[in-house]
Amino acid sequence: MSNPDSKADWKQLAASRLRSHWRAICLGSTAYMVVFFAVYFWLLRHPVFHVTVMPLTALDRWIGFQPWSIVPYVSLWLYVSLAPLLLQDPGELLFYLREAIILSLIGFAIFFFWPTAIPKPDINWALHPSVDFLKSMDASGNACPSLHAAFAAMSFVWLHRLLRQMGAPVLWRVLNFIWCVGILYSTLATKQHVAIDLESGVLLGLGVAILHPLITSRWSVQYADS
Repeated sequence: MSNPDSKADWKQLAASRLRSHWRAICLGSTAYMVVFFAVYFWLLRHPVFHVTVMPLTALDRWIGFQPWSIVPYVSLWLYVSLAPLLLQDPGELLFYLREAIILSLIGFAIFFFWPTAIPKPDINWALHPSVDFLKSMDASGNACPSLHAAFAAMSFVWLHRLLRQMGAPVLWRVLNFIWCVGILYSTLATKQHVAIDLESGVLLGLGVAILHPLITSRWSVQYADS
């Protein structure tokens, strides 16, 4: 591995990883998103149980609608692609994929048994075409937990680990944190979610990202000892 003290080395390492299998990652990510959204929108449009409207909190009233927040909101799709692009080998990619599937399945199970939506805000979306398009697609359903927040939190953990592993300067880890916080903030500022959705999503994303390696490692040790 390159010297962690060399800024040039870590950039070269990151560039090398990004170039090594970006085509396969792009194809795999596209395939995963197609399946993900097929299930997501089916659950959104065909709730089996009563849809619960999530309550507003003081934080929701404090953070008003901000049209510019659509930019960090949609940047999630770039953000979640960075970690798999920086992974080194198929084993790591499969581990990451398994974690993403676990997170998705937990979210889908919650959406199936407890469908949720947010209260309709008193906003004329026709005055904000970019956000209006988002609203026409997502309809602010499948609200709690916010999988937007969950995947942002999971990606933050992965990128933090990878940046440390590659010896990236602290500034890049700070930027990773700021980007993640910007995405999380945008879930409220676009009025796609309420605070409870956000908090639940962050807990889900962090929980899966932190517990999955620990549980897998424990199972691996037990299997090796058996």
